[in-house]
Amino acid sequence: MNDVLRECLKTVPNKPGCYLMRDRAGAIIYVGKAKNLRRRVLSYFRPNADLAPKVRSMVHTVADLEFMTVKNEAEALLTEANLIKKYKPHFNILMRDDKRYLALRADPAPDFPYFATCRIVRDDGARYFGPFPSAPVVRTAKDFVEKHYGLRGCTCLAPDEEAHTHCLADTIRFCSAPCLGRISSEEYKARFDEACAFLRGERPQVIADVQAQMQAAAAKNDFEKAAKLRDVYLALKEMTKQHFVRKRPEETRADALRGLEELAAALRLKAPPHVIECADISNLFGTHSVASLVVAVDGLPDRRYYRHFKIQTVEGADDPRSMAEVVRRRYGPESSLTVKSPKADLFVCDGGITQLRAARVAFREIGVTDIPVVGLAEKMEIIVTDDERGDVVLPRDSPGLFVATRLRDEAHRFAITYHRNLRERAIRESVLDEVPGIGPAKKTALLRAFKSTYGIARASAEDIASAAGVSAAVASAVRAACSRGGVRGAPALTPNP
Repeated sequence: MNDVLRECLKTVPNKPGCYLMRDRAGAIIYVGKAKNLRRRVLSYFRPNADLAPKVRSMVHTVADLEFMTVKNEAEALLTEANLIKKYKPHFNILMRDDKRYLALRADPAPDFPYFATCRIVRDDGARYFGPFPSAPVVRTAKDFVEKHYGLRGCTCLAPDEEAHTHCLADTIRFCSAPCLGRISSEEYKARFDEACAFLRGERPQVIADVQAQMQAAAAKNDFEKAAKLRDVYLALKEMTKQHFVRKRPEETRADALRGLEELAAALRLKAPPHVIECADISNLFGTHSVASLVVAVDGLPDRRYYRHFKIQTVEGADDPRSMAEVVRRRYGPESSLTVKSPKADLFVCDGGITQLRAARVAFREIGVTDIPVVGLAEKMEIIVTDDERGDVVLPRDSPGLFVATRLRDEAHRFAITYHRNLRERAIRESVLDEVPGIGPAKKTALLRAFKSTYGIARASAEDIASAAGVSAAVASAVRAACSRGGVRGAPALTPNP
């Protein structure tokens, strides 16, 4: 293990996320995910670790390590999949870890369409829902829509009486039995379209009905049925939640206004908040912190006022102090944002009590005392206060909670986008930045020609001078710098098409 890797291992956090292993040429050779990054990454490098031969070979090749933290394990799964597809690391392919996640496919073309699970989303005219990290969620949703809307689960192209010979779905699964002519193609397709609308999040009452059935079963002490309905309810919420923002504008606006009224009542505000701001703190590779600030006007996201920040006054992953910095930079006396953006009627911190208290202190320090501040704890979706109101727990399907969580999710999405831009910039950073006379254009030319700083170190000074269009002296300095720092070399850049 080299010194660079040894020092890097000391900084791995106890958080969910993804890790990227590089060889001494700077190439990404493996991408992994973990619920606890520190526990997982350190397990590779223990002296007596019992590793499979392929894993042992990979560990011996690792010269550098990067990691990024995310909100939860599900996001780590999806991030891992995206990174594997982007970089195609050698050991992921070798160990077959580049799996795809399950989605629902609905092809409306047949006379009697059906839902099927798939792992590849194609541009083939079918409707897709997902993919999702949890396969049980997808299968539970498929089972529910088939039963609830009377859709067939068989996969035959044209269901007929012969196909029905070995099928009891109409008896035990509420199938409308198109194979026996019990329903016309037009009526069946109407049911199919309703099922698709439900999966797009346009029929929230269906989920509310499942929740009511679950509560009724629990009230009758039928706990087995209640538990099954609970699993269905949670799966349907997970399956449809990412589509709620796609509802028709009229419905969304009406829901948002109802949500604002509910929030005002629950938080004891004088009036429904016209402007809500939500701040989210995120870490990049465990060492850099960034923040996003998103705004909702009348309950709807308004991108004109979105802002992101590089945290400047905080070292490491200190979310409360970072949240305080965001408040000061947003509302401090020297901030230009006080003129450009409307003042918030409610400020939401993505996080618990510590972030909330840090934000309150910052507001007091800059003399702003008329903006209500709350936190939003993600794990239980609880609105956190630090006064006599206590924690505010709204029903999971309430419009008020939906306004708050949608804005929180938007803040997180905006932060991730900022991360992606910073990652693309960081990928291009290398020891070449330390060489006088080598600017961005020459650095790009060198990396395209020699693939990595390790490749530059192996090239002759004449070839370097020719590729970058520099003098022999500068070429020699480039070669010497890459020879010293090739362990942290940048990956190859793909030329623009």
